[in-house]
Amino acid sequence: MQPSPAATIDKDALRRRMLGRRNAQEPELAARASQAVASRVEALPRYAAAREVLAYLPIRGEVDAGILVRSLLASGRRVLLPRCRPDAPGELDVGCLTSLDAAVPGRYGILEPPRAACLPPSAYSPDVILVPGVAFDAKGARLGFGGGYYDRLLALPMAASALTIGLAYAFQVVPQLPADPWDRPVDIVVTELQTYRFDT
Repeated sequence: MQPSPAATIDKDALRRRMLGRRNAQEPELAARASQAVASRVEALPRYAAAREVLAYLPIRGEVDAGILVRSLLASGRRVLLPRCRPDAPGELDVGCLTSLDAAVPGRYGILEPPRAACLPPSAYSPDVILVPGVAFDAKGARLGFGGGYYDRLLALPMAASALTIGLAYAFQVVPQLPADPWDRPVDIVVTELQTYRFDT
């Protein structure tokens, strides 16, 4: 199913605006905001109790989930990262990460687990999934880069019982996003200023 032209225009315009604002942030302010986001995430009871977390490593000014990845690895919990599936645009595999030094640049320059450490998502059962986004709204809807990677990932059975947490800067939360039927909302959005819950 294709989105309506109006929805496409709205999403594209918002995506450009948000990416521009995100990329224009002062690095020191972005780093402080990312640390505040990480602290809020670590205060969530289900996150604190999680034994297996599917995270991400940031690109293009995203909230730095690497702060959480380092903490998870130090605590001995199982850390998973997505990896773009070769020759299958929009599809992700998942792999274990044992140290940040083991991550390698993959498609789009994103740091990923080595291919040998990756399996289809059905091989895993994360307790929590950390989700990047270009924007989120007040109902947990998410706007990504437009490739549908996370919409497909969050629709898989392995994500059904996981707590999904969107990480964002405060300016990335908008009142409402144009939505398509296949868009997958998250359970919680965490910014440096506030935690929005939609899982109750």
